[in-house]
This record gives sequence, structure tokens and C-alpha cells, in this order.
Amino acid sequence: MPQLPSCCGLIVIGSKQPVPLKGITVDVQVKGFVADVSATLKYKNEEEKAVEAIFVFPMDEDSAVYSFEATIEGKTIIADLQEKEQAQSLEDRSHWKNATDSNAHKTYDEAIKQGHQAFLLEECESSADVFSCNVGNLPPGQEAEVTLKYVRELPLEADGAVRFVLPAVLNPRYTPKDQPISVTATRPQVPIGEIPYTLSLSAHFQSAYGIAKIECNCATSPVEYTNEDKTAAKVSLSEGHKFERDVELLAYYSEVNKPSVTVEAGLVSSDAAKEPKSGSLMSESVAMLNFYPSFPAAEGPTNRGEFIFVVDRSGSMECPMNSEPNAPMRIQSAKETLVLLLKSLPLGCYFNIFGFGSNFESFFTESKEYTQQSMEEAVKMVNEMEANFGGTEILRPLKKIYDTSGRPDHPRQLFLFTDGEVGNTKEVIDEVQKNSNNHRCFTFGIGEGASTSLIKGMARAGSGISEFITGKDRMQTKVLRALKCSLQPTVNNVSLAWSLPSGVEAILLSKVPSAIFQGQKSIVYAKLQGKVETEADGEFCLQYTFKDELLKNTIRFPLKIEKVERPTIHRLAAKSLISELECGKDSRSEEMKKRILETSLQSGVISALTAFVAVNKDTKTPLEGPPVRRDIPAPSNYGFMCSGGARPVAMACRRPPQSKKMATGAGANHWRCFGPPMKCSANASKSAPVAAYDGMPPPIVMQSAVIPAAPPSVPVEETPSFVKLISLQNADGSWNLNPEIFSILGISEQEASKKNPDQTKDSSVWTTVLAVIWLHSSCLDQREEWELLEGKAISWLKAKAGSSLDQFVRAGNELLKSSVDPKVFGL
Repeated sequence: MPQLPSCCGLIVIGSKQPVPLKGITVDVQVKGFVADVSATLKYKNEEEKAVEAIFVFPMDEDSAVYSFEATIEGKTIIADLQEKEQAQSLEDRSHWKNATDSNAHKTYDEAIKQGHQAFLLEECESSADVFSCNVGNLPPGQEAEVTLKYVRELPLEADGAVRFVLPAVLNPRYTPKDQPISVTATRPQVPIGEIPYTLSLSAHFQSAYGIAKIECNCATSPVEYTNEDKTAAKVSLSEGHKFERDVELLAYYSEVNKPSVTVEAGLVSSDAAKEPKSGSLMSESVAMLNFYPSFPAAEGPTNRGEFIFVVDRSGSMECPMNSEPNAPMRIQSAKETLVLLLKSLPLGCYFNIFGFGSNFESFFTESKEYTQQSMEEAVKMVNEMEANFGGTEILRPLKKIYDTSGRPDHPRQLFLFTDGEVGNTKEVIDEVQKNSNNHRCFTFGIGEGASTSLIKGMARAGSGISEFITGKDRMQTKVLRALKCSLQPTVNNVSLAWSLPSGVEAILLSKVPSAIFQGQKSIVYAKLQGKVETEADGEFCLQYTFKDELLKNTIRFPLKIEKVERPTIHRLAAKSLISELECGKDSRSEEMKKRILETSLQSGVISALTAFVAVNKDTKTPLEGPPVRRDIPAPSNYGFMCSGGARPVAMACRRPPQSKKMATGAGANHWRCFGPPMKCSANASKSAPVAAYDGMPPPIVMQSAVIPAAPPSVPVEETPSFVKLISLQNADGSWNLNPEIFSILGISEQEASKKNPDQTKDSSVWTTVLAVIWLHSSCLDQREEWELLEGKAISWLKAKAGSSLDQFVRAGNELLKSSVDPKVFGL
């Protein structure tokens, strides 16, 4: 593959050639926690020559794509799911990792050479959340539609919302040295607001427990309930919507934390040739188990643990969190989150912070005990952090961490923050998996375009949880929720036991989670092999050890099996099994590849080893000569949003300031660029795509074009008052007497001193009581962010104030004109 030019550009700007993709129509059917999606891409060739349109787009890695078809001149062509071999034939497809001439590609390529129309849909082998759709030999003036269908599980947010996202943004994935350039680096990008195609989306929601409301981050029609009991509703995007940002729909059901079992009958076909093979996944009934493990609340968070926070400091972290005016920069939000984490840690634990980019550094040579001094030292360094480390080398700091021995009796908890753009996703996940016995991994994808394969894959491999922070989400809320999970005592020996009618056997298709957390939903798929009587009942029991006590969560369910037209549960189970096999330790063995292929081809669900291909051999007049390639552009979060959010008129390039502690290396030569790329020297092709933002090779010398000043900065939103208050808290949970605190509380220091009910006691007791009362009376909506540090404060108060605490609370309520319940303080 020819090396991409080391041009000093930020992103690829789409050419002014006509774009054959005119619009996308999406129909979403949501039943409970499962979405069945049909997306139709409408093409029209307005050029004088035949074109091959290539559209590279993101999709959540848990999506099970099960259908692909094309419609030309009223004729529908159903695509076949075919095997891909290890390499591909065409040079310009060499960015699809480890692929050669394959069955699917051979079919597609030969059809194109013969002048027929052909269509190809495939998953990028290096990352399960990137797909490519090829529409080949579209004649001048002709229209075509391609429709892909997929199903996926929907996550549950902390506030009870069921979340559906249709991703639009596919940021360039950083490619480590000596790795093939990621396909995302060559994809054309256009500024926000200049997408040349529209999106039409309608969504239908169903929930047996009722739908309280539906929210969307884009303009929509009013929500319409389609029945009287409000168990069904629909909503649509406003007409003419530009697909320039992720579309997020949040549905609030009346009841969401109820365990459930769904059993789906095996497929029966009237066509003997299409009858599923006996004993295969599609021929047997499949059960989907939704459970919410519950166990006794711990008396308080354990003070044992080693907490390692790994923070992305690559250039892309200087992009805003969202496209709203004055949105905070990603790095600024990460810094604020780190301060909250540091304030929330329990005394007696150990911690360290790593920053990574093209290189990496750690605050301390080894994890330090959490004390007032070490916390102050870390907070100071956090406030000095910048997004100035170049690329996104996640693997190297991980290896450094894993090569360092952990501390006895202090279980290691790894928190990783990144905007998730790497080209070696599989290697990173493998490294986490290899070390899964000695740590738990919690991951956070920041901003639109974060790789779902990376973020979810690392958390799954490390028995942790993953979160995505997009739109107006506060990073702090989701991260502090994960910290609470990490502070829970470890649940061990998780297993699943079945009680089924005679002759029926349950065979797991997905792993039982190795770690479970209070209030976190888990899904397990199982094949029910054997003859199932419709009137019979079944039972499963999730059991585990918690603090040396064996606990059981049992659910009894009727084996009422209904035949369905769309085998949704079977497809989700097939996707889950494929993902398990692809992420397993022996995923590259011939035996595993055979199992992946069998599961994919039998279920019709795409995998990294298969692709959908359709050929229209009824072309009236076969076309001559190769078609003109047209890459469909996509919205970009970079260049036009970075460093202030405003779109600069021209490009500015400069070296970033370097960290004092940063070692020399790749990061030292990294350039940050703003705006559209300028012309480069003769060493680079003018028409070649420009390399990705994070971590590309050092730029070549620019032509004599004038480099204007950097774009003007845009003020970011002010730090919330409660965050300012928290930043002043001590490691033990107390607050010292400080004029800044009283400014936040809205009272004078003299007034506070005068109302102190016990002048003989340490003034920190009075100040801490006032701080806790103010948090409850003024910032209750943000309690999830300060609940842990409040717990530390109250524990400290009980030890220091003793029997006089009640007196302090009454005086504090009077001074702050509030009515906080003394029970908050354990009184």
C-alpha cells in the first residue's frame, strides 16, 4: 500500500465532485430493550460516467447486521452472506486488515469488471464498529437504494433511560507505527453543516410497562402515543435533518429494573433447502435472560484498592465535548473529573495517574498512598495537564502498568478515559484480557465518534463497565457512578444454574459475567435444546459469593414460545456468540475461525470473516471500463470544532507546548493543525487524502503559503460552584476555614463565625457541616457526583463532633436558611 503523505493537515476535506448519496431513511422498532433497525441509503449518479460509491460509516459494535438488499429500477436484489478469506485483491482496499482475494470480493470485483451492477457490505476486520458499503457500476442518471437491517441490545442509563443512538460521526482512528493505515484516516470529511445528504428517521417504541416520555438531542415531531395505555409511542426527526451528528433517543419506561426472560422458537421454513440444520442455533429455541443482580449494601466503601487513572492527552482532546456554544473542552472536562475522583477516594487506598499520547508519563514512579499531601500534589499536576501529547498510543502505557506488580490486599482498578480513536483495537483488548485476573477495567468514551469496539471491548475483557459521554452528558456523573461500582466488595464465583423440564438442556451462547455490580443490567443468551412443551415452566438461578455468603437470584418463567417472523433473539444471540469467539484467546486458530464462519453463515449475521454481496446481472447494457470511485464524505468533529469551537477561515500549524516531564520521541515532533489543509510540498499528492489528526508522522515542510495566527479562542462554560467547593475539600473529607468557601456559600466569614455554636471546637467542624448542608440544599441534582465525598465528610464529622453534631446541624440550617434533614448526618 502506498504511504499516505505526511501532510500538515488535520482531516480530509471532501472534493467538490457530486456526491451520489442523496439521503438516508431509517426506521427503528424498539421493543423493550431491543432495537430492530432498517436503514435505506438512496443513491443517484448525476455524473456522465458510471461511478462506484464507497460509504464508510460507524455502527455500534454490538449491532447484528442480518440483511442487505438493493433496489434498482423497481427490482430488488437480495444479497448473499459469503465467506471472506484472509486477503483482498484490490490495492485500494488494502486498508482492510489482513484480507486478500475472497469469495465475496471476487464475486463483487468480477461483476464490476463485466460491467454489471454490484453491491458489497462488510465489517472492518480491525474494528467491529466500522462498516463499508460499496455501490458499484451505477450508470449515469440512474438511482439505486440499498437497505441494511440490524438488531441490537439497548443500554440502560443511570436515570432509567433506554438509550438508542444512530451514529454519524466516525473520527479518524489513530494508527500506531508499523500498522496499516486505518480506513478512517482516508475517509473524506466535511465541516459540520455541509453534509450533502439528509436523514429521515422514524422510531416506534413499545414497552409492556408503559412509556413515560421520549427525548431526543435533535429536533423532532411531538411524541405521539399510539394506544390508550401509553405502552406504544412514535417520534420522527424534523424534515430535512442533516446527518451531521449522532442521533440519540432516550425512552423512559415506567418500569425498567425488572428481571425478565424472553424465549423465541426455533425457525421452521417451508422451503426444505432453507431449513436450519438440526441442532444449530437457528433451529432450536433461544432464551434471553435480563437480570439485575442485587446483594446487601456494604456498610461503607472499602478503603482497600489501587486506583490507576489513565487519561488521553492526545491533540483531539482539545475538541469540545459537544457542538453547543461554549461547550467545555474534552481535556478540561477530564481534568475536572479527575479532581472529583481524587477527592472521592477513601483514605488508605493507593493511586496513580497516567497521561498518554504518542508517549506517556505517570505522576508518580509507583502508586502512592492516598494522603492529604499526595492528593494535593496530584490535584496540582492535574490542573497543569494539557492535551499536548500528540497521538493515541494506548497500548504502551497499559503494558507499563501491567508490568508493574500490584499491591497485596489492594485490588487494582483501572479507569481509562479516551475519545477512543485507535487502529489497533484488537491488540489493546487482548492486552487487557491477558491481565484480566489481576485488575478490573472501567472505560469511558469521550465525545461523538469514540470507538464502541475499543471502549466496550476493554471493559468486557477487564470485567468492568463502560460508559459513553456524548452531547450534554456530564462526564463526572458517569465516572463517579463507576467509582462507586469499583468500591463495592468483589462478587466472586458467579454461576448460572437451570431447572428445566425433562429432555430440555440449556447451552450457554454467551459467558456468564465474571463480575457483577449492584444495579447494573446483565444479559445472557442460551440455546434450549430439545423438545419444549409450551405449557411447561423453567427456572434459572444466578448465584454468587458476596463477603463469604452465597447469594441466589432466582427467576421462574413460563416456556411460552411464540413463533415470530423476525428471529430477533436468535440474531442477538448469534452476534453475542460471534463476538465471544472473535475476542477469545484462540480467535485466530483455524478451529475458532470455522466456528465463527459457521455461526455467521447459519444465522445470517455478518462477522469479520463474512460479507454481504449482491449482483444485478440483468443490466440491460453492460458498462465498459472501470467506474469512477466516489468516496462519500462524513461529518467531522475535528478542525472546525477544535480549539474554541469556531470554524477558522484558514489553517494554522504550530508545535504544541511540551510537558516538562515528557520524554523526547514521537510526541515531541507532533504538530497540531486547525482548519482545512493547505497545499503541501511536491512530496505529497494534491489529491491524496490527508492523514488523521492524532499521532501522524511529523509534517513535511510547508510551501511558502502564509500561516495565519491561531484561531481565536471561545470562552468555555464557567466551573460550577459545587465543583469549586469540592476542590477545597481535604483528603479526610473535611473543609478548613477558608474565605473562598464562604463566598461559594453566599455568607460572610464574620457571620459564619458569629453563628458557630461551639467556638471551642475546631472551626473545620463548623465549616464542614455548612458545606454538606449547602450541597444538599443547593446541588441535590448533582448528588451522584458528590455522594462519595459527602460520605467521607460525615464519617469525619461523627468522629470529630461527637454528640454536639446535632447542635451544629441545627445552627447550619438556620444560617443557610435551609431545612436539610438531620438524618443526612446519621442523626
